[in-house]
Amino acid sequence: MQRRDFMKALTIGAAVPLVGSEASAATGKKPIAQDDRAYMTGLLAKMATPVLSNMSQGKLTANFKPELSPTWDGRPVGVAYLECFGRLISGLSPWLNLPEDDTAEGRLRKTFTEQAIQSYVHSVDPQSPDHLLWANAGQALVDSAYYTNAFLRAPKLWAGLDSTTKQRVVKEIKGLRRVSPPYTNWLLFAAMNEAFLLSVGEDFDPMRVDLAIKKMNEWYVGDGWVADGVHFHYDYYNSYVIYPMMVEILEVLERLNPSFNNLKPAEEKAKWLKRMQRYGEHLERMISPEGTYPPIGRSMTYRTAAFQPLGLLAWRKALPESLSEGAVRSALAAAQHRIFDNPTNFDDAGYLTIGFAGHQPTLGDWYSNSGSMYIASESFIALGLPATDRYWTAPAEAWTAKKAFANEPFKKDYYVDY
Repeated sequence: MQRRDFMKALTIGAAVPLVGSEASAATGKKPIAQDDRAYMTGLLAKMATPVLSNMSQGKLTANFKPELSPTWDGRPVGVAYLECFGRLISGLSPWLNLPEDDTAEGRLRKTFTEQAIQSYVHSVDPQSPDHLLWANAGQALVDSAYYTNAFLRAPKLWAGLDSTTKQRVVKEIKGLRRVSPPYTNWLLFAAMNEAFLLSVGEDFDPMRVDLAIKKMNEWYVGDGWVADGVHFHYDYYNSYVIYPMMVEILEVLERLNPSFNNLKPAEEKAKWLKRMQRYGEHLERMISPEGTYPPIGRSMTYRTAAFQPLGLLAWRKALPESLSEGAVRSALAAAQHRIFDNPTNFDDAGYLTIGFAGHQPTLGDWYSNSGSMYIASESFIALGLPATDRYWTAPAEAWTAKKAFANEPFKKDYYVDY
């Protein structure tokens, strides 16, 4: 897709404003307060447009040439397409699942929903050029979990598939049971797939679910933080994987209550939601008055996916009492601006590049390609709330760090033991 076609697609029905530095240049100011939703919708649409417009036609593989990390480990480049689509659709799906309406945003959502369904068709059609690389066992397990997570977040996507495509999806997901995940956050990828299968009435493997829950409980180190395996790592994997997947898996178990051990899903979910709320408090305090946040740990090129738990808490109307909706929305908007106002986050064809706050390919890890970067869509989960929700209509507020460095009163912080 050429740059001019991409920008034309981005403004379907005049629904999506220019974003980031383009908005600043066009208007002389950044969107604030009530414009936060328009800004974030525009940014998410900017990410989604080249991916879905191409894949829905079976042209993603032909038109998207993934950038590879300088330390790329030599795995097949084809893994990038499942990463790109699976991660994008996971973050996009809450917004797509909103009811249809005839607003400009609603028409754009409808277009993306139709494209997403057709993209799913191509993803499992052996005759399609965009048939994804399910045979690459390791990486396919990782990104299949985002791919299936989207069906939990947006049931309309699963409902929109034809029976043949549904059967093919189930076959590919069950086929990934051949992968024995390492004792890390990967356990949750296997468990997420089983939760999806359970949710659509298929046989599921309770052992994969049970093991993930037990190990996460073992690895909880306190005060809202979970180790990624035996040893604690100071990075954002609690955000990228652990908390959202743990809570959403438990939501499925609570709703369907399968009997396979002495697990009490409702109690477990309440406990992990409370822990995620505490972790969310830490994330909110990490956002500086200027919208910056610490570039720590591996996979920092996943950018604002670091704030996925805050978005999920907002979407579930479960933010802790210490965090107001206006403050969280303002903080997240500030963080999005600090990352994405740099136009080099996107290449000339509109695809994300490798980097943190711009194109910085040397920050890529050995497994990083530009398809991996679409996990940044996970920072837009709160768009699953309608525009009329208080999260979007509440007045903008200063967040913790902004108050702290302005010599304003703010809440002290203490360790919690749950």
